[in-house]
Amino acid sequence: MTAFAASSSGRRRLTVIAVAVAGVTLAAIAGLLVGPVRLEASGVLQELFGWVPFVNGQGLDDQQSTILWQLRAPRVALACVVGACLSVSGAAYQGAFRNPLADPYLLGAAAGAGLGATVALAAGAGGSFVAGTPLLPIASFVGALGGVAIAYAVGGSMGGRATTTGLVLAGVAVASFLTAVQTFVQQQNSQTLREVYSWILGRLATAGWHDVVLILPYAVVSIVVLLLHGRLLDVMGLGDDEAGSLGLRPSRVRVAVIVSASLATAAAVAVAGLIGFVGIVVPHAVRMVVGSSNRWIVPLSAVCGAAFLVLADLAARTLVAPGELPIGVVTAVIGAPFFALLLRRTGRTT
Repeated sequence: MTAFAASSSGRRRLTVIAVAVAGVTLAAIAGLLVGPVRLEASGVLQELFGWVPFVNGQGLDDQQSTILWQLRAPRVALACVVGACLSVSGAAYQGAFRNPLADPYLLGAAAGAGLGATVALAAGAGGSFVAGTPLLPIASFVGALGGVAIAYAVGGSMGGRATTTGLVLAGVAVASFLTAVQTFVQQQNSQTLREVYSWILGRLATAGWHDVVLILPYAVVSIVVLLLHGRLLDVMGLGDDEAGSLGLRPSRVRVAVIVSASLATAAAVAVAGLIGFVGIVVPHAVRMVVGSSNRWIVPLSAVCGAAFLVLADLAARTLVAPGELPIGVVTAVIGAPFFALLLRRTGRTT
């Protein structure tokens, strides 16, 4: 009976993986097809299959091909990478902290990135470049990692080691402080308010292949590390003492997970701004379907997060066409009710 149940559970999860992969593929195709300029589905598919050897890829004229490959394709690719980064980071944080309400911004990454971006914009360096890379993503990336580093240092000073409770409290304190500093900088440079809020609400509108190339190495390394820690996160779910009795070093695993998840989060916000709720909505939706095993939740969160953000971006650029909504508004409209339901469900089980 147990073997049959395990086999049935395995088949169910494989089915979920197949559905998730099909979902992200369809979402990406929809993202390529829909836009202000109408592109024939047959032409787009022919262009896509043109990457296959011995297949004719000239399904669109030169102007349409430019729209597809230089505007829509990088935007869809960036949405996939950012969505995967935020979702997998949220799943990893929830597993490491054993807290269903944890998200990628728990330790001050959002506040640090916001401060870094605000300082760069206030200094008039939003359009500046360093070694061929725009300064704004660099400032927000450094700010995000800096916020997490400060929170970890503060949390580690509480009792001599970084406990989950100490890290959460430190994250709240550091985020509040950095947000206060950001507000002060904004008030002293009110002429940059529009740019700052545009960045805070998230955007993929200016996405180009350069943004994808910029984030991809950090995303790949971080996601691979987190995937390799899926089983260890399951063991840590038993508690630090129990995990330690099984030969695991919880503090070392937690550091590896936090560093990797923070790196993925910092890379995501550096190129796309602050996009909320993705890291909490997607992992919980996955958990409701496949159960509590992080070995499955982490990889499926990456795939489903990519599909979710592509669809959210599609809604952002079509709901008020020819205008465009900030993508953070769309994810908040979806995520806020989900978060409220999550809180209600969590309250009933405690």
